[in-house]
Amino acid sequence: MDYRHFGNTYVIRMDRGEEVLSTLTALCEKEHILLASVQALGAADRAVVCVYDVKEKVFHRQTLTGPMEIASLIGTVTQQDGKPYLHLHVTLCDEHLIAHGGHANEITLSATCEMVLTVIDGQVGRVLDPDIGLNVFQF
Repeated sequence: MDYRHFGNTYVIRMDRGEEVLSTLTALCEKEHILLASVQALGAADRAVVCVYDVKEKVFHRQTLTGPMEIASLIGTVTQQDGKPYLHLHVTLCDEHLIAHGGHANEITLSATCEMVLTVIDGQVGRVLDPDIGLNVFQF
């Protein structure tokens, strides 16, 4: 990974073989980023995505492999228990141009990821909402 910092914005290049979520978490820890908006695109060869079932309060996971374009990766960086909390959704396009998407758990890069991280002045935490079983914004 390499990056540059311009005002409240980080322009980030992640490289082949890197795992996007762990790399972004490490950057947020290093740079003390408490609140940010994420947008990115790139190419991956492995991803774990999921969809949340509110009724059952479980994530249904699927591992995708093979050449994929990261058509869109968006989300937020907040804090929970003093650590970065990433909430990212991804749309991946496979070699047949079929789109797959959901909550991003893991994304391993086959080539690169170009990311723009916009830091927001402030801090938002996370708290478990027992009715839905998810960690939601805590203001």
